[in-house]
Amino acid sequence: MPLVAQSSGGSSGIRRALHRAREGRQLDRAEAEVLLGARGEDLDALLAVAGGVRDAGLAEAGRPGVVTFSKKVFIPLTRLCRDRCHYCTFATVPHRVPSPFLERDEVLEIARQGAEQGCKEALFTLGDRPEDRWEAARDWLHERGYDSTLDYVRASAIAVLEETGLLPHLNPGVLSWADLQRLKPVAPSMGMMLETTATRLWSEPGGPHYGSPDKEPAVRLRVLEDAGRVGVPFTTGILIGIGETLEERVDAIFAMRRVAREYGHIQELIIQNFRAKPDTAMRSAPDAEMLDLAATIAVTRLVCGPKTRIQAPPNLVEAAGDFELLLRAGIDDWGGVSPVTADHVNPERPWPLIDTLARHTAAAGFQLRERLTIYPGYARRGLAGEPWLDPRLHGHVAALADPATGLAREEARPVGRPWQEPEEVFSAGRTDLYAAVDDEGRTGDRRSDFDDVYGDWTVLQETVLRDGLSAVPLLSAYPELAAGLRRAASDPASLLDPRNQSEALALFAAEGERLDELAAIADRWRREAVGDDVTYVVNRNINFSNVCYVGCRFCAFAQRERDADAYRLSVDEVADRAEEAARLGATEVCLQGGIDPRLPVEIYPNLIRMIKERVPGLHVHAFSPMEIVTGAAKAGVSVHDWLARLREAGLDTIPGTAAEILDDEVRWVLTKGKLPAAAWIDVVSTAHRLGIRSSATMMYGHVDHPGHWLGHFRVLAGIQDDTGGFTEFVALPFVHTNAPIYLAGIARAGASWRENRAVHAMARILLHGRIPNIQCSWVKLGDEGTAAMLQGGCNDLGGTLMEETISRMAGSEHGSARTVEQLHAIAATIGRPARQRNTTYSLTPM
Repeated sequence: MPLVAQSSGGSSGIRRALHRAREGRQLDRAEAEVLLGARGEDLDALLAVAGGVRDAGLAEAGRPGVVTFSKKVFIPLTRLCRDRCHYCTFATVPHRVPSPFLERDEVLEIARQGAEQGCKEALFTLGDRPEDRWEAARDWLHERGYDSTLDYVRASAIAVLEETGLLPHLNPGVLSWADLQRLKPVAPSMGMMLETTATRLWSEPGGPHYGSPDKEPAVRLRVLEDAGRVGVPFTTGILIGIGETLEERVDAIFAMRRVAREYGHIQELIIQNFRAKPDTAMRSAPDAEMLDLAATIAVTRLVCGPKTRIQAPPNLVEAAGDFELLLRAGIDDWGGVSPVTADHVNPERPWPLIDTLARHTAAAGFQLRERLTIYPGYARRGLAGEPWLDPRLHGHVAALADPATGLAREEARPVGRPWQEPEEVFSAGRTDLYAAVDDEGRTGDRRSDFDDVYGDWTVLQETVLRDGLSAVPLLSAYPELAAGLRRAASDPASLLDPRNQSEALALFAAEGERLDELAAIADRWRREAVGDDVTYVVNRNINFSNVCYVGCRFCAFAQRERDADAYRLSVDEVADRAEEAARLGATEVCLQGGIDPRLPVEIYPNLIRMIKERVPGLHVHAFSPMEIVTGAAKAGVSVHDWLARLREAGLDTIPGTAAEILDDEVRWVLTKGKLPAAAWIDVVSTAHRLGIRSSATMMYGHVDHPGHWLGHFRVLAGIQDDTGGFTEFVALPFVHTNAPIYLAGIARAGASWRENRAVHAMARILLHGRIPNIQCSWVKLGDEGTAAMLQGGCNDLGGTLMEETISRMAGSEHGSARTVEQLHAIAATIGRPARQRNTTYSLTPM
């Protein structure tokens, strides 16, 4: 293994960097790299600056001079793994362990021993997806009724919560966005070491991660980002001395800082030193030096700042003086220490006694205090209703946390308690907002946590500028416009073929007479597909809660629970509104709400059942794909099974909202935490296969461009070819006025009039032969704009709505309801007849 390359910056470079650090200036990558090479007096100076930054952060947090640790048990759920890390002794092979997994009773016995000793954390450590590699693991799981290792992790965590009261911290390796959603309700925190961003250490033969699919740095960075999107208090860190260069080490530190700033969920960074172990491929590699570890901690502290919590494992130090060295370097946490179990990852390095650790900490001038697995700030905010903590965990965390500090109450002893949600939802807040929004408007132009709920706006701006997301191509860039118009008139669907991409993009850029020609072509295809009728449905929108912490940056509807405009409806209130709608002639109710952490999962089927009980014939069009994924995760079942339960309750169709742009490059700018494109596709496709049809949507005009629109239409066409389940396509122009991403100066001010015409016309052309109904939104376009879209390919007006809060909160000025007579009047202005339909486009008899 190559030795770590030393910085070439020299002593003068170190002193320049130290001078800037003393002045509180942000280090750049070159300065961080040169400081990693500091030794002697330079290292002493570096540690002094870093320690001062740490001290300022602790004082700001309200606990000056306090260094923390977590009293835990280590639960090695399985030592089997599909990876082959060259330094690891934890992972092994089936014939070397008594059983592929610990049995449930063994897990609980470890947890009970910990509870008796006053431990409060149950650290679940295990190999990555061993069933993918080992038949013994697959058989063990299937014999006990589990589909995967993660299913067993979830079940074991619930058992520990209910039987012992210990708080699970989960380290199951690489997780998807959906995995994190599913595990969040059973664990106050989770973690995964980034280790390094040096791809060559994974991709090149002989590298420490070669042959380990889960150690690809890009994959692990995606996990860190997804954890932020889901809102999981997350632990990560780097492993130094495994062959990385100092430049690569700095890259990893900056990568962790970027993710932490963007999502605000990184509760601690671990800086861990490599130690060679016998019986591994790297047994002869040199250990990372303690001075190297101290310099890396100090640089991490300076790069990541005073609010970052930094940990170094206390059992990997070499001598008593090393405790002081690491504290001087800027750590403020010793990690988990167990009086019961060994460190199964480093079994040759026993934990120090807690009293011994306290003495070393005190000798350096600090007080040792116990914390929980969820760090104090996240615990306090979670218990206050923010989404860092699932409501089912509130009782477990509150029983062990000091309400004043969020640290552990050291005298508290864990006791098992039920893991369950509240059974009833009571109405609260501004429940008349659906009506008052038209007359009184919203209380303010933004929610009260604008500055932090959406992540770091500066980092987001850098992403948009770097990737050029909203760059709008000019017409002159597309000489294929004439060819595109000919193809649109003769073989419209072929414009989705990648070979014809330049023609399709040229059409999106059409203007003037060419745009008029495009609209005329779209209108001819509209007439051929569905005739001249302008259709509409008599319906009512019911948004049953606007409390949401997902962090969609385009959404002005979502509120924090304590905000003046926040509200939550009870099941009875929703049913009352549905019953009233039916009396007024509605054939459909559309139910959607925020991802409200206090809503119990059973509210979704209960809403449907209550409406069907009150108005049996009313069509229930309900729950976005994001709500469906959230419900499935809370219920601990697959999306398929959750949709089947909703269908059994009476669900008829689902809205294809939450699509925005089905390109994750754009989605992760538009939203901090909403489901990725692949998850949206999975929900909608699964619903279709279960006989639950849906609409399809696209929101455009923010940080997107025509290339994204074309890709979006390709995705929709592929789903329709596969399932045939889309009833309609709805184009949704971005309403910018109160949208956070616009107020932050990142998104543009919505789509232009030219773009609105082009997008609606291209929807008709590109989806011809696949989706017959193209709807325009009077809420977003107004009556005149809607009439124009009806002359450019659209055939449907949507619904009467009766109430509409989402667009109105964003600043739409076109009202929240239309009468049947008003919809007929829109159609009459273009000389076309209006006809009432039902949700699936069967016409209502005249």
